[in-house]
Amino acid sequence: MSALPEDSPRERILATATRLFAERGYDATSTRAIGDAVGLNIATVAYHVGAKPELYREVMRRAHLAQREVVAEALVRLHACDPTPEETRAALLAFVDDYLTFCLRRPEVPALWMRRWLAEGADHSDIESEFAGPLVAEVAAAVRAVLDRAGLGPGADVEMLVFTIVWTSHSFGQAGVIDPAGTRRGPLDLPVLDRFRRHLHTVVTAVLDQGA
Repeated sequence: MSALPEDSPRERILATATRLFAERGYDATSTRAIGDAVGLNIATVAYHVGAKPELYREVMRRAHLAQREVVAEALVRLHACDPTPEETRAALLAFVDDYLTFCLRRPEVPALWMRRWLAEGADHSDIESEFAGPLVAEVAAAVRAVLDRAGLGPGADVEMLVFTIVWTSHSFGQAGVIDPAGTRRGPLDLPVLDRFRRHLHTVVTAVLDQGA
């Protein structure tokens, strides 16, 4: 089946719903608000995408697929590295950089997941069990295998490391940091972005050095 054109009613509804769910959260976003933003009535919205729960699930499914595509490609590169400690360490840091770059290029995806961290759409727990949980487990298993191959991080909690990368990348991309003057500085501030990236590398490297 060919993809729908980006200006089709369904695609416009999904794009708008993605933006509003990311900005306001599931509970504060009504189907009427989505329809108004697109210029369609509720009945037309429902015809193209179903009721609000179905629409939200499709938004989260697409967010997951975008996330999974980047992660899968990064895992291929990670597995392809030479099995030496030096090359494995560098490859894992490149994996971290790939994920951070994704978060900065697709800010709506981290925003959607962070809304869920705040218990938005709590009655849709299957989203975690079907999307987030399996992906984290897959990444943790893949990273553990690559580390074992290189003799790195025998005492590391790899699953918690994966969560740490996700938490920090999502949070920095959305909120940045606050400087001593109280000014929020985000990823568009390149020195701050470079500082954050170096700090994240330091954290990852420290975890890998456990038990070394």
